[in-house]
Amino acid sequence: MAVYAANHKATVRIQNLLLRTYIGINDEEINNQQDVRINVCLTYDAADAIDRNEIESALNYRTITKQIIQHVENNRFALLERMTHEVLNIVMDHQRVEWARVEIDKPHALRFTESVSIALEAGRDPV
Repeated sequence: MAVYAANHKATVRIQNLLLRTYIGINDEEINNQQDVRINVCLTYDAADAIDRNEIESALNYRTITKQIIQHVENNRFALLERMTHEVLNIVMDHQRVEWARVEIDKPHALRFTESVSIALEAGRDPV
C-alpha cells in the first residue's frame, strides 16, 4: 500500500432537496405554498469515520437533512435571504461542520426565468 499524507476532510453534498413552504411577500405567495430547491455543501474532518468505519464516527447528514425539512416546511418566510440564513444556521449548529454553503432556489420566481437563488456560506475559525 502506498504511503502518503492523507487529508481526511470530507465534502458532503445534499443536492436538490425539494420542499414546499410559504415564501414571499405578495398575497398569493403568503397564502400558497411554493416549491424550493435546497443544495447544501459542507466539509468536516472524517478521520474518525475512516479509521473506525462506524456510523457513530461520521457526521450524520441524515439528521441535518431532517432538521432542514422540518424547519422549512413548518415556517413562513418573507425573503429567500432569511430562509437561506436559517438553513445555514441549522447546518453550522453541528459542531463537526467546518464550512458550509447553502443555496436555495425559488423556481419561477421571476417571469422568463427557471429560478432565482440565494447562496450563503460560513466557516469556523481555526482553533
